[in-house]
Parts: sequence; C-alpha cells; structure tokens
Amino acid sequence: MSLHITGMIWARPTSDLDPQSGEAFQPDHIAELTLAHEAGGFDRVLAGYWTNAADGFLVLAHAAAVAKKIGFLIAHRPGFVAPTLAARKLATLDQLTGGRLALHVISGGEDADQRKDGDYADHAARYRRTDEFLSVLRRTWTADAPFDHQGEFYRAQQVWSDIRPRQPGGIPIFFGGASPAAIGVAGRHADVYALFGEPLADTAGVLQRVREGAASGRDIAFSWSNRPIIAATEKQAWEKAHAIRERALAKQQTQGTAGIQAGQAVNSQRLVGLAQRGELLDERLWTAMAGVLGGRGNSTALVGTAEQVARAMLRYRKIGVSHYILRGWDPLPDAVQYGAELIPLLRELAAAEDVGRVSVAAA
Repeated sequence: MSLHITGMIWARPTSDLDPQSGEAFQPDHIAELTLAHEAGGFDRVLAGYWTNAADGFLVLAHAAAVAKKIGFLIAHRPGFVAPTLAARKLATLDQLTGGRLALHVISGGEDADQRKDGDYADHAARYRRTDEFLSVLRRTWTADAPFDHQGEFYRAQQVWSDIRPRQPGGIPIFFGGASPAAIGVAGRHADVYALFGEPLADTAGVLQRVREGAASGRDIAFSWSNRPIIAATEKQAWEKAHAIRERALAKQQTQGTAGIQAGQAVNSQRLVGLAQRGELLDERLWTAMAGVLGGRGNSTALVGTAEQVARAMLRYRKIGVSHYILRGWDPLPDAVQYGAELIPLLRELAAAEDVGRVSVAAA
C-alpha cells in the first residue's frame, strides 16, 4: 500500500499555543514553511480555509513558486464560488503547479462560521450543495461539448472550459465529515476520505461506513490526521505534551476564551467525546487537547519516541489508511522534527512491512 504524508502551511505564524503576530500575509513565512516540508520528505502541504485568513489559492500559488517538488492540497468550501468558476480556478492552479494540486472539500460544520462569509444554508443544505457542486465541477473538467445544468443550487447554460487540469485523471478530491450526509457525498465523489485522529476501532468503523456507502466500483483511499508529539524518550515526550496543554490553556486565559464549548460539527463532537472517554486511548493516542480546543480541527496527538509514534501510525495502515495529515503544535520546528526523525522511519518501517507481506504471500 502506498504511503502519503501531508503537512500544513499558513500565511503567517499560527499556533494554538501562542497568540498570532505580525502581518496577515507573510510571503517569507509561506516560503520557509513550505520549503521545510519539502526538505522533510512530505508529499504535500495543505493550505486551509478560514473566514479571517489569506486566500488559499494565492497562498499556494506563492508556495508553488518557491518549492518545485512538493504537492499541494487546497481547502475549499462550496457555496461561495460557482462550480464552473471554481473548476477553472483549480485547473489553472493545477497547471501552474505542474500537476501537483489536490482539492480538500469542506462543506462546513459550524453555522456561525459559515455566516461570516454570508452563508445561511443549514447543515443538510450545505451537503446537498456540495454534492451538486462536485458533480458540476467534475463535468466542467471532463465535458467534450458545452453543457447546460439546472439543479437545486446552481443553474448555468453552455458551460465550457478551455483550461483543464494538467493531471490526466483530474484533480484528486479529498473529503471529510462524519455525519450521514457527509458519508453519502464522500461515497459519490471522494478520491480520499479524510478523518481526524480517532482510536483504531473507531477509525475502522468509519472506514467501513464509507466503504459501504461508496458508489458501485468506486475505490476510496483514506487519510488520518494527527498532531504527533515526539521526543528522545517517552518520558520526555509526555513532559512535552503536558507543557503544550499548559501553553494552550495560558493562551485561552490571556484571550478570555478559557472553557470553550465543543464545536457544532459532528467531527468536533466526536473528538470531544474521545476526551471524555479518557485522556489516553490505544496506548498513546492523547485526547486532552481535543477537550481543550473543543474538538475543533485536528486536535489529538500520538505521544512517544519517533519509533513508538511511527509504529502506532502503521497500525492504521493495516486497516486501510494510506494518507496521513500531520500538523505540529509549533508548526515550523515540528515540521523540521517530523522530517528529520519521524517520516524517514515511518517510510522505512512501512517498506519493511510491505516486503514481509509479499514474502508471506509468496510462501
């Protein structure tokens, strides 16, 4: 099975542990962070979507200008850009990056956050809209003649795009969401289904639901997100983890956000539920930060030495995970550490496991 590692970049220094500082768009920071991931052996970097942050299309365009090998994953929320225009924007960026682009579709789990960009559609409507958006998007990329579309959310006549993705198979689509509506959309459209860092048994259950909901003949890959905390010894790794929690709590106290509530999104509620089950699950999956952050974003952590964390990650590979999204708590130094200590070992152990499986099969 293949192994893909994705990191994350921002337009300025960003952390759950320290207040943001400086200009909202810092090209030098984008370049430094992207190049650190490229040097560390990451396959892709993700530019997320936030209602207060710099535009991801332009962040990735700048990253692509300085990093010539690493791939890119852009987060996009349907509903704010017509799918025909989004198709051309994405195809243009794929051409600009030399075919290194993937799309991470986020329907939106928080009503209040959606309204910051003027979207008042409810949860169910957002997923119906995403379904229609992705159908029009793919058709725009592949149509051999102009077409008309009339649906619940979009209507267009004589749609045609001269620019197409550089990748022959089109731009890969990542998709996340744990609600039944999300699972249904994933089954029809996702090339890679992305889920947050849950325990093995919980993860296996979600993978099974997605596989059962997949349209006939569709083979979906799976991505698992985590924020590893590694150190030379397990004791030092746990000391580091506890220091991270203290820094996050101190930041919340400073900003007056202590005791934040669980997010509205189903994924957020699932992560908070994990924290309520226990701070430590599956030997080294630390859930405490999911409780501190209200389950928002990628907020669980595997804690231990690089080898302990790598072996824990590979247990997910045995149940079908082939992609990992790794985001550090201190993004730049953690990306450097992952590249130096974790990723080479992870690839080495995965290759050894693959050789072992081939040998057993041959025997």
